[in-house]
Amino acid sequence: MIYFNSDYTEGAHPLILERLLETNLCQTVGYGEDEYCENARNLIKKACGRNDIDVHFLVGGTQANTTVIASILKPYQAAVSTKIGHINVHETGAIEATGHKVIGLECKSDGKLSAKAVEDFYNAHWNDVTHEHQPQPKLVYISNSTENGAVYKKSELKALSEVCKKCGLYLFLDGARLGYALASPENDLTLNDLCEYCDVFYIGGTKVGALFGEAVVIINPALKEDFRYNIKQRGGMLAKGRLLGLQFETLFTDDLYFKISHHAVKLAFKIADALTENGVKFLSTPISNQIFPIFTNEVIKRIEEKYLISFWEKVDEERSAIRICTSWATKEENADKLIKDILEIIKEK
Repeated sequence: MIYFNSDYTEGAHPLILERLLETNLCQTVGYGEDEYCENARNLIKKACGRNDIDVHFLVGGTQANTTVIASILKPYQAAVSTKIGHINVHETGAIEATGHKVIGLECKSDGKLSAKAVEDFYNAHWNDVTHEHQPQPKLVYISNSTENGAVYKKSELKALSEVCKKCGLYLFLDGARLGYALASPENDLTLNDLCEYCDVFYIGGTKVGALFGEAVVIINPALKEDFRYNIKQRGGMLAKGRLLGLQFETLFTDDLYFKISHHAVKLAFKIADALTENGVKFLSTPISNQIFPIFTNEVIKRIEEKYLISFWEKVDEERSAIRICTSWATKEENADKLIKDILEIIKEK
């Protein structure tokens, strides 16, 4: 069985494992205050082109999302997402468990949240005479890439930023798959752009070459104070914090993070192009490392005999969309096998 269901089915990039082994018996202080974490912070600051940002390493995406959101919002305030946004669907109520409601707004099939949708909802809230009886929107959550594999354009992020500033909202970007978004041929954003338009975002490591870990980047000075207290309280602070620093130090040396992200996107496009050439339709246009081809249910059953893929959504009574996900570790030979087998199954049908 070959896995194409997710982008974190493998362990870690070999260079990270080598670095962890090399430094295994070195003694350092704990909780992310060691020299490896400090060097990783400096490398990320350099990649972002900003020295005025704070960088914190957390153990995972759920911890990053809950810690950031809970640290920003007052007890009666809420986060605004799309209806299919990760925090609204796949966090098991983690945000709500911190005491903050997630408000899901409608979005197009690409999963992006538009500036207009945010402004319309904000105005509707404050124009409602009963607004004090409802959770107050205060933070806008987006992910790049989105749950449906789309990437935000610079103009879209800029528009969201302008609306958030106009309405007094914070803009938080979930970057669990940020490497793959930045590697997309459709991308025109840089890390520096994210620093300009977001109040806070994070750089995902778990899905992009690390064993585990995310790097939270705080730009807004108002959100920096006491953030480490929040990390500790929310269970995101690793005692052996140097394990996180070493991984991001490796990922941001010699552009490794960006190189391995490009590898994943290249193979996703190789699969998508081959399927497109043979008449396969997609739920959404392939843009990043997640692609969503549509097949008959019978064809999907045949594919699942040899490959682990994810059911995504029902299209009609006979067809469904699946997710094929590539990663930094996907072997080109496996991508070629997948293409060959799918095309043979389609021809048989």
